[in-house]
This record gives sequence, C-alpha cells and structure tokens, in this order.
Amino acid sequence: MKTLIKLIVVALLANALWRTAAAYATFYKFKDSVYEAAMQGNSETDLRQKVVELARTYDLPLAAEDLTVTREAQHVSVQGAYTRPVAVLPGYEYQWPFTVDVDAYVIAAPVRR
Repeated sequence: MKTLIKLIVVALLANALWRTAAAYATFYKFKDSVYEAAMQGNSETDLRQKVVELARTYDLPLAAEDLTVTREAQHVSVQGAYTRPVAVLPGYEYQWPFTVDVDAYVIAAPVRR
C-alpha cells in the first residue's frame, strides 16, 4: 500500500513537471520568435502586429493592448505579460504568469551606392 501511494505521488509530480515544462518551452520559443521579429527593423506598429500574430501561432493569450513596443534609433524593446492556465494536478489549473521582455539592437545593412 505504501508503494502504491509513493507511485501515485511520483506520477502526480511527473505530470505537473511535464505540463509546466511544456508551458515554459512554448514561452521560450515565443520569446525567441519575438527577438527575431524585433531584429527585422520594422516600425512599432508592424512589430506589434507581428508579435500578436506570433502569440496566436503559439496559442498564447496575448493581445496588442498587453504589449509595449518602443524603438529608439537602433534599439527595440518589446515588453508584455500574460497568464496561462497550467494543469499542474488533475482538476486543478494554476494561472501561471509569463513576462516577455525583449531588447534587440537592429544593425542596418550597409547601403550600396
């Protein structure tokens, strides 16, 4: 009986770890995609739309109103936050907060004349 209880606890922990790791893997893939988009040198409006499209692609609850995009010369900053439900236990979802904070420097290609 003791062994069965230990196995159940280990299975619950493994399940919680798997689901949490999957949520973080998606977050890091999204963050990398946002970084790549920021390096393209688009305007703030275009970058905001691109980030919202990426959020839809990764099935993340991030709206344009949740984002702050700033551009100063060649420095681009994208900041935003969202919460995602993660089923850490059967029947229990934790609202896990994620914060996107990307700083990128756009290096323009030399112009040939």
